[in-house]
Amino acid sequence: MAENRQPKRYPQNLGGVLQLAVDAGSAAEGPSPIEPMSEERKLWLKGALAEVCKGQMDEVEQIKKCLEVLKHERDAENERGEEERGEEDEDERESIFDILSELCENLDNARDLMTLGGLDLSISQYLCHSRSGLRWRAAHLIASCAQNMPQVQIHLFKLGALPKLLQLTDSDPNPTVRVKALYAVSCLVREQEEGLKEFLSNDGYSVLMRGMQSDNEKLRTKSAFLLLNLLMAEPEQKDTVVSMGMVQQLVSVLRTPHSPVHEHVLGALCCLVEECPKGLKDCSTPALGLEELLKQRFKELKGKEESENY
Repeated sequence: MAENRQPKRYPQNLGGVLQLAVDAGSAAEGPSPIEPMSEERKLWLKGALAEVCKGQMDEVEQIKKCLEVLKHERDAENERGEEERGEEDEDERESIFDILSELCENLDNARDLMTLGGLDLSISQYLCHSRSGLRWRAAHLIASCAQNMPQVQIHLFKLGALPKLLQLTDSDPNPTVRVKALYAVSCLVREQEEGLKEFLSNDGYSVLMRGMQSDNEKLRTKSAFLLLNLLMAEPEQKDTVVSMGMVQQLVSVLRTPHSPVHEHVLGALCCLVEECPKGLKDCSTPALGLEELLKQRFKELKGKEESENY
């Protein structure tokens, strides 16, 4: 009976909107009669859309509030004798960088952060901060924003981000800063013509070479991985890399105890002998002993899972 029909209830949040869409999509087969939209449904739909827009605006406001804290500089006189307060302040800033990095996984938020001056601030004030936790978080935020975002990448080049990140990768005393800085470098130069040019002009391959010689296993592995990817994407760079003595350096890394970095090193060596006569010649030099080294390593790893990489 029509008088016993229960009034429709519409969801009050975004999750309910999505569920309604799923339910509608999985409804029984067959065409449904088109009914005019009731005033109740119109009001509900308007409210649901407003909630979506409000959520997006809230994230922008959250970014603004985060930047206000990061921009704040305490009066030098008030800092005296307040070492504990200074620690709390820097802890707060580290948390803010974590929040911004999470927000900027959304490409729109990354673009908003750039527009609001967040990247400028990260480069000018925090990549060089005395506290390592702020340095590496600033580098991580830059990487998050730069990934697959040409507009942000170009902006970062104009700010001089790449030379600073390469310097941190090469010489920062904190290992986490070096790894995060290299991650940001990778996000700026892979499949980015302008980034690769700047990488070359700042002797980026030498930075990777030294990174592979580091005691930091993560830095060694990520340096070799980036080198391999650049050689695969930009084969015309092979002669440049070989002329730097890269073959000899890669072989020296292979002589170290077996580790994950060796897979990427072998991949890079394979790249340097393909359609690169000088690279092939360097690998074949008897004094280098590469053939003997590979045979020895193969015997050591035979029957082990690691041997699949050889």
